[in-house]
Amino acid sequence: MRQFIVLGHDAPTTADFPLDDIAGGAGRLDVLCRCVNSAFFLSHDIRESVRVHLVLADEFTVTFDGADLRRLNPDERSTAALVRGALDEREEAIGHMPVETSPGVSLTRRGFEPVLEDVASESTVVQLHEDGDPVVDVAPPADPAFVLSDHHDFEPAEADLLADAADHRVRLGPERLHADHAITVAHNYLDTGGFAEY
Repeated sequence: MRQFIVLGHDAPTTADFPLDDIAGGAGRLDVLCRCVNSAFFLSHDIRESVRVHLVLADEFTVTFDGADLRRLNPDERSTAALVRGALDEREEAIGHMPVETSPGVSLTRRGFEPVLEDVASESTVVQLHEDGDPVVDVAPPADPAFVLSDHHDFEPAEADLLADAADHRVRLGPERLHADHAITVAHNYLDTGGFAEY
């Protein structure tokens, strides 16, 4: 299982945002939607052994599970609609108990710390960061969980949590990448056994 935790610092926590303005009127939800699409889509297929956790303003988490995922289309607007549909059910999310809002999509009332703790208990946590070690120097873990931030850097408290939880802190190349592009490169790194097999 490959997992991705993406922090959305300005992301909405209610469903009252316009689908026609997710780059401006929804706290850069467009960045998170591109991350979801990069994590799942292949040409004419999706990756079933992938799970994505979108942490929205450290208050709610929308999880996409490829094994059960339906109605995901390769455009930001329809992905944003799935997030909005999840937030429509926010009153049903009690504590850490998930509420399924669409096949393969669920909502929990959790911020970054409990999500990271849960994922770390079953995965090798890898922080993607421009100041990390070169990824080619790290053997691909069997069950990685990559942690990324949106268009903002990690907050100091988030960085402290990651310093304790991360097994590796890596960079994917010499240039800074958008979060969704980093996910694509991370997949390629794993698909090719650390860029060793094609």
